[in-house]
Amino acid sequence: MTMNDYLTLQQNSAEEYVVNRSRFIGYARPVSTAQEAADFVNEIRARHRDATHNVFAYAVRSPEYSRYSDDGEPQGTAGMPVLDVIKKNNLTDCCVVVTRYFGGILLGAGGLVRAYSHSASLAVQAARIVKMSLCAVLRVACDYGFYGRLSTLVPECGGTVESADFGAEVTLTFRLPAEKEDHFRKQLTELSFGKVTAEKTAERYDSVVF
Repeated sequence: MTMNDYLTLQQNSAEEYVVNRSRFIGYARPVSTAQEAADFVNEIRARHRDATHNVFAYAVRSPEYSRYSDDGEPQGTAGMPVLDVIKKNNLTDCCVVVTRYFGGILLGAGGLVRAYSHSASLAVQAARIVKMSLCAVLRVACDYGFYGRLSTLVPECGGTVESADFGAEVTLTFRLPAEKEDHFRKQLTELSFGKVTAEKTAERYDSVVF
């Protein structure tokens, strides 16, 4: 990965796990701020008001920050193992909540650590890890004679077409990883002999295959 990349979760998830009659439900969600994470935690707490514990951990990218809570479990046996799952997967901009319904059998400190860690891992796997890359959004207008070369060049440089407008000329809007922008521009100049240029309309993070 480059400095402009980071890993996060693709989607929401909920996974259940039972050990010694204690029921653990792991929830995971992509978030972009600490407030979004707090809102998610409160949402799960409201949904499971009757649960014994609602343990959580989250990490956000900007500003870089992480937090966890044992929510009444013995210190270090719940929130920290959940946060460790986030950190070991190099994730950010995500929140994981593990709800526990006590089943009457004590698990011990080691058992709690394993149970919360496993529940968090199941939730993260179900939410799917995705790589986010900083992308440049470019727009290129050209005549129909050059369109064939352009439509080949964009994917060759790692770009993904977002829209194509076929009017008096062809206007292609696409995104590509920011680190490949200079290479694309150089190739475009060489292929068109300097007659076709690219206009950058935006920069944003987008998911790429991981």
